[in-house]
Amino acid sequence: MKITVRFFALYRERAGRGSMTVELERGATVRHLVDEVRRLFPELAPPAVEIVAAVNAEYAGGGVPLSDGDEVALIPPVSGGRGMIEITRDPLDPEKVTALVRKDTNGAVVTFLGTTRLFAEGRKVVRLEYEAYEAMALREMEKVRRRVCSQFGIEDVAIAHRIGAVDIGEISLVIAVASPHRKEAFLACHQAVDLLKETVPIWKKELFEDGEHWVACEDHEHPAPPRAATPASS
Repeated sequence: MKITVRFFALYRERAGRGSMTVELERGATVRHLVDEVRRLFPELAPPAVEIVAAVNAEYAGGGVPLSDGDEVALIPPVSGGRGMIEITRDPLDPEKVTALVRKDTNGAVVTFLGTTRLFAEGRKVVRLEYEAYEAMALREMEKVRRRVCSQFGIEDVAIAHRIGAVDIGEISLVIAVASPHRKEAFLACHQAVDLLKETVPIWKKELFEDGEHWVACEDHEHPAPPRAATPASS
């Protein structure tokens, strides 16, 4: 399949062109495309630098599948702040995500790690499995990032979520927030976690030794019985 790649600013200068067509096998993802562009243009960005991509004018993580005729823009860092939105099946590196938001004008960095715990509601967990509506989830994660930036007057937020099987002790979510002062960093990180859980279409299945359970999904289907009314005190 043929993908149109567009370069901007520094990447355009380093690639020596504004656009090009890249041929990939069907089923290829944004990550495959970025790897191929890096192979063609080794000087485009250092290996440690995450190349941000937008598919058909929507920010997209590395795991987003591509279709014939898609337009993918490779976007250098912008002045409005640094960050990353990613959904991946690969293990998450919290240091790499945190490094994206650190800079000299930020005096505080808060990083939240969501990990698979051994017990849930008294039952032993074997592993978790995450599923996402990836295209929508990426857009909603970007909305979360922009919302907390606006609410707390900060610029630098990165969110990375893993999907697929996540074993005990492994990381499923990294949210890194940086700001000039610690209060805003803590509050923004807390808010980002809550919003992500409420609005982003990513689902979690807990697999136990004696069964399995889709968190929240099945809870909504089988709500707890109403509690008996508590007599009013005289």
